[in-house]
Amino acid sequence: MKNHWLALLALTCLASGVCRAEGPYSFVKNIQIGGPPASWDYLSVDEDARRLYVSHASNVVVIDIANDAIAGTIPDTLGVHGVAIAHDLNRGVVTCGREGKAAIVDLTTLQTITKVPTAQGPDGMLYDPSAHEAYVFCGRGQAATVIDVKEAKVVATIDLGGKPEFGCADPVAGKVYDNLEDKSQIVVIDTKTHSVTAHWPVAPGEEPSGMAMDPAKHHLFVGCGNEKMLMVDADGKVLAEVPIGKGVDACCFDPGTSLAFASCGDGTTTIAREDGDKLTVVQKLTTEPRAKTMTLDPKTHRIYLGSAKFGEPTGEGGGRRRPPMIADTFKILVYGMAQ
Repeated sequence: MKNHWLALLALTCLASGVCRAEGPYSFVKNIQIGGPPASWDYLSVDEDARRLYVSHASNVVVIDIANDAIAGTIPDTLGVHGVAIAHDLNRGVVTCGREGKAAIVDLTTLQTITKVPTAQGPDGMLYDPSAHEAYVFCGRGQAATVIDVKEAKVVATIDLGGKPEFGCADPVAGKVYDNLEDKSQIVVIDTKTHSVTAHWPVAPGEEPSGMAMDPAKHHLFVGCGNEKMLMVDADGKVLAEVPIGKGVDACCFDPGTSLAFASCGDGTTTIAREDGDKLTVVQKLTTEPRAKTMTLDPKTHRIYLGSAKFGEPTGEGGGRRRPPMIADTFKILVYGMAQ
């Protein structure tokens, strides 16, 4: 019934050329985190353990999403960007940007087992369950550090030829994909040889950031800085594009609803439906300014975005600095489908 309703909405949007703000997703609640006025980045869901991992300041906040309550904290992760969840090993791999390391964490105790060195500027991360390996994408080093999560050791460092952003693993195909923001390319890595096999241009997209994947169709969804979300096939061909907001960061895909999401700093999240080789916008969801980091829980179909309140810009004229974040306002916005 939901999919039938979404299809009707998509046809209406196509006919009119405009998709109104109303749609399948609406605001559910805030999960208040608070804390110091500090940055945040990636959010990750462990759908089996019912946990949400949120990077904030120098810690990872762990939220029980069955009860929407804080369950604990992973401390001492200086310059944290995010967590790759190795659910089968009960471990997490935390990228610690200021340390140039990745922390291997026990997900039961939330304590760090050890830290391993990475290339310069560890940022994005993903877990490939087929090999029990984590890929840490390092912006300054323009490289991927590959970690054997079970043995907690580095097994390879891969030169990517550009600045990496979000990545996706395709265990069936034996591939890992990552956006190269400064090259407007997708880099393709063979997981058996730990080598780059291709660079795919993303034109008409530019400066790709967010990435998500449909594991069944092997389609990639790529959020680009020139206000487009692309759908790319397993051969690197751009199949479709839809308009999105300004300042895109994250993308998600929900296999249960065939919906792709692109969260943007202008306070919007574009939701589009995959139908074969077509991609159609079904909703432009209004969130909050700077709510550009996002993750999705496939079991409930809810999306989670980081957000906070900010003060007025400091300084005068052309020298004005970005507004400071207000302490104790950091929170997670929760949006879900109508029942």
